[in-house]
Amino acid sequence: MNVIVALVVVAVSASLAIGAILLVRRHAPEGSYFNDGDRAAGVFGVLATGFAVLLGLVVVLAFTSYDDARTGAATEALTVAQQYEVAHLLPPAGGRRLAAELICYGRSVIDQEWPRMQDGTQSDAMNPWGIALFRSLRTVEPRTASQQAAYSKWLDQRLDREAARGARIHGASGVIPTPLWLVLYVTALMIVGFMLFFADSGERAVVQAVLIGTVVAVMAATILLIRFLDNPYRSGVGSLRPVAMERTLQLLDQERRIVGDTTPPPCDAHGVSGA
Repeated sequence: MNVIVALVVVAVSASLAIGAILLVRRHAPEGSYFNDGDRAAGVFGVLATGFAVLLGLVVVLAFTSYDDARTGAATEALTVAQQYEVAHLLPPAGGRRLAAELICYGRSVIDQEWPRMQDGTQSDAMNPWGIALFRSLRTVEPRTASQQAAYSKWLDQRLDREAARGARIHGASGVIPTPLWLVLYVTALMIVGFMLFFADSGERAVVQAVLIGTVVAVMAATILLIRFLDNPYRSGVGSLRPVAMERTLQLLDQERRIVGDTTPPPCDAHGVSGA
């Protein structure tokens, strides 16, 4: 989330609301437009409570999606690291090929998929290196008991990796439907409109400004928070970054030197196939 833009949006929203109530206040009767203030306050309480409950449910829904995306990215990176170790327990030729392709998979996540998630163009299609890994796995023929156990473990980890990738990608598509956004915006406008009828020429202008300004500022800030949680990959403060996968690739570089694996990855530094 861009903090400066968010502060500007909140400030402008509050300023517009303050300007509106001060304008209405010029022609408002003393004591507001309502003859029975207690009845009006009760109606406003029902309206505000309904909006607050809806807002709370939406925040929970959006945060759950955010947390699932964050957890999915971390789990995917961890699974890649685990698969790299298992790959070296497979027959040497096929295992080293799989290990090299795992590095390309991690690079493509960082430099190919992450930018697409930021701009909202990432599709549900499989990662091309995920397909390459599956094709390479089909050529592996485990013979010893340890190789067969590693092969079975790799299959389980592949499913875990794809499930984690799905959770990561799902976070970029947004979970809050358009009708729900419309209800939030319409209800917020109704609350602001209702508050304008509380304009009171007998009350100080600063008090009237504070009343509506704080309410509108809180509503605007909360809606902005929901929009951020609904797509946490957009650049800005608090956005999800491929830190876990970057850390995994650093770990894999160390493991390559330890095991003496000199097989060159079949891709460039950005995960693009060199074929």
